[in-house]
Amino acid sequence: MAGLDADLIIIGAGPAGLVAAQYGARANLKTLVIEQIAPGGQILVIDRLENYPGVTEEISGYEFSLALYKQAESFGASFITETVTSIKKPDHFVIGLASGKTLTSFAVILATGSKPGLLGVPGEQEFTSKGVSYCATCDGHFFKNKRMFVVGGGDAACEEARYLSNLTEKVVLVHRRDTFRAQKALAERTLKNPKIEVRFNTIIKEIKGEGKVKSVILENNKTGKTNEEETDAVFIFAGTIPQSALARELGVKLDEGGCIIVDQKMGTNVSGFYAVGDIRNNAFRQVVTAAADGAIAAHNAADYIDESKNKK
Repeated sequence: MAGLDADLIIIGAGPAGLVAAQYGARANLKTLVIEQIAPGGQILVIDRLENYPGVTEEISGYEFSLALYKQAESFGASFITETVTSIKKPDHFVIGLASGKTLTSFAVILATGSKPGLLGVPGEQEFTSKGVSYCATCDGHFFKNKRMFVVGGGDAACEEARYLSNLTEKVVLVHRRDTFRAQKALAERTLKNPKIEVRFNTIIKEIKGEGKVKSVILENNKTGKTNEEETDAVFIFAGTIPQSALARELGVKLDEGGCIIVDQKMGTNVSGFYAVGDIRNNAFRQVVTAAADGAIAAHNAADYIDESKNKK
């Protein structure tokens, strides 16, 4: 295995991947991070990070991810901007890139996260970026002082509804269930916000407009009653889809939802291959748990790499 490009390759640079990079580099591993867009992942859309241990001053997701990136780089981790198209393991790992190049390593940590889930209703795709959005902090300012709907009942929906409530007089938050799935503190804060109107047992059946969003068709899923209401924007937070296609092709075991099954070491059924963050089978997805995943995976990858080198 002499002459590999890196000891450890990390695919994805969200919080889990960035912390893994830091711990990998601190373990004196030649650590390479591949990210197709920019370091930070989904945390880039967080307007205010308020529940990370020890971070008591207000900080944006961008600022937090930049600090993680600089920290990992200061320990010696390297970063490249590329898209990974394949992962193979004939002996060591071989990473195929969209540019046609390949990279090799002893171990791989997959931290590709997830992407927003879709409602799958008429008008959603047609009006994406024309009033339909999946990121309030990215697009909210375009709808300042306008009427907005938010869809979802988890942490993201509640956090983004709060952010949007600072931009307008009224935000309507609709959720298909009769209670929120969000953390209790977030849910209570949302319900008490005078600028957020919460409607439970409500779904969007259609998004309508002419060139841009103008209205939504709503349905009460208990009574079956429907009505149409005007709106300028619809922000959708309907869960996430794990980006695990690369792992599936490698033969890594996934659960029914497409998340990677890992053990306590963040290891998979493929030796030397680890998964961290939103892509793994974890019901509680927070920045702090992603960071812990990254540290655990890098620590155990270091042990695996030492064993692999000793076998040469």
